[in-house]
Amino acid sequence: MKKILSGNEAIALGFSDSGGVFASGYPGTPSTETLEALARIGDVYCEWATNEKVGLESAIGASIAGGRAMATMKHVGVNVAADALLTLAYTGVNAGLILMVADDPGMHSSQNEQDSRNYAKFAKIPMLDPSDSREAYDFVSAGLELSERFDTPVMLRTTTRISHAKGVVEPREKLPPRIREWVKDVPKYVMLPNYGQARHQELEKRLLRLREFAETTPLNREEAGGNDLGILTSGVSYQYVKEAYPGASILKLGLVHPLPEKKIREFAGKVKRLMIVEELDAIFEEQVRAMGVRVDIGKDRISLCGEVSADIVRAAAEEADAAKGAAPAADLPQRPPTLCPGCSHRGLFSILGKLKVFVSGDIGCYTLGALPPMSAMHSCICMGASISAAHGMAKVNEIAGGRGKPVAVIGDSTFFHSGMTGLLSMAYNGGSALVIIMDNRTTGMTGGQENPGSGRVLAGELSRQVDIIALVKALGVDHVEEISTYDLKETEAAIRKGLATPGPYVLVDKNPCVLRYRVKTIPVAVDPEKCSGCRACLKAACVALGLVSSGDKPKVMIDPDICNGCDVCSQLCKFDAMYKK
Repeated sequence: MKKILSGNEAIALGFSDSGGVFASGYPGTPSTETLEALARIGDVYCEWATNEKVGLESAIGASIAGGRAMATMKHVGVNVAADALLTLAYTGVNAGLILMVADDPGMHSSQNEQDSRNYAKFAKIPMLDPSDSREAYDFVSAGLELSERFDTPVMLRTTTRISHAKGVVEPREKLPPRIREWVKDVPKYVMLPNYGQARHQELEKRLLRLREFAETTPLNREEAGGNDLGILTSGVSYQYVKEAYPGASILKLGLVHPLPEKKIREFAGKVKRLMIVEELDAIFEEQVRAMGVRVDIGKDRISLCGEVSADIVRAAAEEADAAKGAAPAADLPQRPPTLCPGCSHRGLFSILGKLKVFVSGDIGCYTLGALPPMSAMHSCICMGASISAAHGMAKVNEIAGGRGKPVAVIGDSTFFHSGMTGLLSMAYNGGSALVIIMDNRTTGMTGGQENPGSGRVLAGELSRQVDIIALVKALGVDHVEEISTYDLKETEAAIRKGLATPGPYVLVDKNPCVLRYRVKTIPVAVDPEKCSGCRACLKAACVALGLVSSGDKPKVMIDPDICNGCDVCSQLCKFDAMYKK
């Protein structure tokens, strides 16, 4: 029976139908829904790992034990998992192993636009790049078979549009789980230098066999059309090409590494102009030019930044000035992201902004604290970097003298992901920074997934709940205190104490995510007679607050359908104009 599925859902179903046994990963848009969909199917063991490296390493272990395995993550997660990935390319697999990675051209929800095709080339492993949900489903099976045939991990790359767009999928007959014999093979799986040298030679031989496979596999196909323009493309870019030039000759690559050199040469020889359409880096173009093949239209006309579109493809081929695509309509209202009404992070950033301290931030909902009117976060590098960066800042401040103590802000899931090691290093090396861990018992920004602090696993069963305060003490921090950032006076006093105390100082805010746990309290109202229109409450940056005309000076109003009753705005009010009904 045909199904309408997103790319993420199609990958989940494809893994289940292909005899998948084990799946692990870390939530990150646009990859998150893959494991969630797999958990709903319910016939494959799957779990949230504490970070992407652990997820891939667990999948490697499952593969060695003979179970078909998959690790899922977004593009920046591969940076975390790269240590394991590059060695996995040497050891190879037992049962098939897929690394599903979701790139984010356009940075819809990411801190960079890195192109994961570089990792496939770097690691010298095959990569598949589906162009719709049907291929996303089919490529899982193809990838597992490719993995076992060539003794290699296989990367399955999607992008935001493929992950989230829906299409028709026709599932095939479901395979039972395939569990191979578990064999001890020290020279294959133990990467001591002498064994690693031999495995490197095997890797190079395997790559040569994969190059031959790329020439004949139906994953790479030519679509004949006119001979004036030939377009080499893959993934979602194929959809833009088909929309812009339905009659053009197309060489569509499903296996994007290694490239089929003979097929590319033959295709280029049939057309007057060769165009390469790819999002982000010039991965194809650089390799094709290195083959000595003429490329008439490429990154000279299509930007290295952002997503491609049919307009961009069309303008590039016609060498028009609109190669960057159609401009958005003028004077559109801005809709900046903001914290949810009632979010406990709001009180914290209201105080940090007031105290004018330097805040080293991290990846999560709370990164929005950098935006006005709060403007209370001043750096954000990558997952877990807030604490490590604050430690470095503190050491330089000690040398410079008189600069004060930096503050690191990090969420509970991010702390478990990669913040613990930074705090351990700070305690070990005698650092002096204030660390604030916002424990809302979920992985909030990616949709409220479980983590080691939530007390439940991916499938919903009860689990051990990590005691963050006990963990912080075990890492060597003597000064740790629990606070509630809904109480602004308490929060300010605790922060001032932490800033004044030498050495590492940790505050833990334990308040549940209002969205995930459906927290709702009595809304706040405004007494228009007492409101002066000073707008101090608007510094809370809450969408429930607005202005209404009242005489000479607009006054604040609160939408009771949006307000969550957190009381942060009323604590910012200097005229006692806010109350709960």
